[in-house]
Amino acid sequence: MASPPILSLALPSNTGRVLSIQSHTVQGYVGNKSAVFPLQLLGYDVDPINSVQFSNHTGYPTFKGQVLNGQQLLDLIEGLEANNLLYYTHLLTGYIGSVSFLKSVLEVVDKLRSINPNLTYVCDPVMGDEGKLYVPEDLVSVYREKVVPVASMLTPNQFEAELLTKLRIGSETDGRKACKILHAAGPSKVVITSINIDGNLLLIGSHQKDKGTGDLMTALLLGWSNKYPDNLDKAAELAVSSLQALLQRTLNAYTSAGFDSKSSSLEIRLIQSQDDIRQPKLTFKAHKYS
Repeated sequence: MASPPILSLALPSNTGRVLSIQSHTVQGYVGNKSAVFPLQLLGYDVDPINSVQFSNHTGYPTFKGQVLNGQQLLDLIEGLEANNLLYYTHLLTGYIGSVSFLKSVLEVVDKLRSINPNLTYVCDPVMGDEGKLYVPEDLVSVYREKVVPVASMLTPNQFEAELLTKLRIGSETDGRKACKILHAAGPSKVVITSINIDGNLLLIGSHQKDKGTGDLMTALLLGWSNKYPDNLDKAAELAVSSLQALLQRTLNAYTSAGFDSKSSSLEIRLIQSQDDIRQPKLTFKAHKYS
């Protein structure tokens, strides 16, 4: 008797099928734990591969767990391919801790595009923040020379954008210049997710149409930019509005519990904010620059 069809392939959603390669924590919401649920709420079928599995995120005093190596990643891909399960419309990657694993991810990109040449690759090049690297320095050149050229959308923070472009970003003009440099290297969509200018936190997005928080923010940008493929400002407005509503709900919850919300180890109220993800109230407006 023939096996039943895989419904996500036989009856695909209108939005798409995402392979998400990111970290995983047993407790809390980072990496895949913060990306999969919002994308599912937005209508995507999501298959997660956990690059690491930790007890909790690394902001706690201690953590325990396992790290997936590059060969183990390719073994999982081989298993999917052997069962004709390797058709995806989107690939999403986040924290990657070694050069060998990042090179295996590049092999995955090639494999997925050999099956679906129209694959959209959304890359959050997680390397550090506020002037501090938290991955091996060797990863920077691999991201710059190998990953950026094959990405469809890139979502670095200010520090990561500076590393990738070798440009110091001290103004909105610098941010737009960095986007142009990254466009020239490959991706048609670039969103610098946080730029601190004179104490104001900005997001700068750029869509080169003629060229054919981190984990949660990248997932929301993927979700909304696919719904509005030619309107990155609309996608950014929805993504930022969702994120800010969720963060405010998180802060309110900790305040209600009598806890100092300035702690660096807060756990976001993801499940409780699902209405803000599905139907965000627009509270932020994008401004276009020529």
